[in-house]
Amino acid sequence: MPYVRRIVDLSHTIGPGMPVYPGDPVPTLTRHCTIERDGYNVLDVRFGSQSGTHVDAPAHMDATGATVDTLAPELFVGRGVVFDVRDLGARQGITADMIRAEAARVHPGDIALFHTGWSRHYGHEAYYTHPFLDPSACELLLEQGVRTFCLDAPSIDETPAGGHTDTGYPVHHLIAGAGGVIGENLCHLDRIDFPDPLVSLLPINIEGSDGAPTRAVALDVHASAR
Repeated sequence: MPYVRRIVDLSHTIGPGMPVYPGDPVPTLTRHCTIERDGYNVLDVRFGSQSGTHVDAPAHMDATGATVDTLAPELFVGRGVVFDVRDLGARQGITADMIRAEAARVHPGDIALFHTGWSRHYGHEAYYTHPFLDPSACELLLEQGVRTFCLDAPSIDETPAGGHTDTGYPVHHLIAGAGGVIGENLCHLDRIDFPDPLVSLLPINIEGSDGAPTRAVALDVHASAR
C-alpha cells in the first residue's frame, strides 16, 4: 500500500513584515478574541491574494479568466519536475534551449518547478531581480501539456525595476490563456532530492479571487508498504 516517506515544505510563512510584491497589501495579524477575555482565540487575518507562497488563477491577468475557486483541484496536484537553473544571474530569462533536454521527460499534468535559488534573497531587495521564464520555455512546456508552472521567486515574469511598470507579463498571459496556474514564492526546492515528487499547491478556496496563498509541499510517495 502506498505511503508517504517524507514531506518537504515549499512555503514561506505569512506574517507582518514579510516581503510582498511592490504595491501589494502588507499582511496584518490582529488578536480579535483571546482566551483571557473571550474564552477562545480568534485571529483577524488580512493579506493580499498574492501574499507569500501563492498560486495565480487565470483571473489574475485575464478579466474573463477563471477564479481560484472555480478551478479543478487536479491543476494543483501532480508529479513535479524540477528544472535546475541556479546558474542564471539577475534578470536572466529561462529559455527553451536551456530546458529542452530536461523537458523531454515531461508529461501532461506534470508540475514544472523552476529552481532558481533566488529564495536565498527572500526579504532583501535582490529578491526582485530574479531570473524569470522566457515565453519560449513556457510555450515549449504548454505544448507538452503542462498547465502548472512554479518557481522560487516573486514572479514568473520579470519584476520591473521600480514596481508596476508595464512589461506586458507575457508568461502570465500565456499560462492564463491556456487555463493554467502559476505558483510563486516557493522555497526549499533544493530539498527535493528524491525522484518523481508528488507536489501539492492546493490554495485557500477564496470566492472570486485571482489567486490565493497555499501551503505548498512535495511528497516522497512509495508504492510498497514499509
